[in-house]
Amino acid sequence: MDVQTGFFYLFSIVLLFAAFRVVTSRNPVHAVLFLMLAFSQASGIWLLLKAEFLAIVLVLVYLGAVMVLFLFVVMMLDINIDGLRQGFWKHFPIALAVGALISLEMAVVLFGGFRESRAPVIPETVLSAAGEMVQYSNTKALGTLLYTEYLYPLEIAAVILLVAMIAAIALTLRSRKDSKAINPALQVRVRASDRLTMVSLAPTREAPAPAEAPADEETTK
Repeated sequence: MDVQTGFFYLFSIVLLFAAFRVVTSRNPVHAVLFLMLAFSQASGIWLLLKAEFLAIVLVLVYLGAVMVLFLFVVMMLDINIDGLRQGFWKHFPIALAVGALISLEMAVVLFGGFRESRAPVIPETVLSAAGEMVQYSNTKALGTLLYTEYLYPLEIAAVILLVAMIAAIALTLRSRKDSKAINPALQVRVRASDRLTMVSLAPTREAPAPAEAPADEETTK
């Protein structure tokens, strides 16, 4: 077994353990941390497969942005763990059936389309459009493929993401009755007379006369 195969088994074992802990962890923060570990191991496997662009994108986008956002959201939310555990055995048969179906589909794909055990041969140099031999770049080849053969699916995905972003902004900026947000424009245009009212009071006031106490019946007798 060579070094590359050893690293593949190492990354795979850690990836499977992290994915298992994501599902079985009781603390949501720990589940997010294990998910970040799983993504890092997946990027290592992609590096072994000479897919440098996908590995870097996985680290920068998911680990650097998405998972950090997930971690902040999970830490800010007050998640009731006891409430989440209610009804577990009620929905367990449906979850088991869905899990078995997904496992069957993955087994069919793995045993049907990934029987080749050898890694693809990647040339060190390729012939450029100008007729010169240049060093092969995985990122450049992927970009050329995306913007030539898969240009229309890429544009459709970009439009879908743009619509989702606009919808998220519209849902965030909608007016709510229970919102305590303050308009900054009103704060800038505020005047001192709107915040402070001067009331003139007399410097001294006469003390009220003490009320006469009623006479005791025994002392009067």
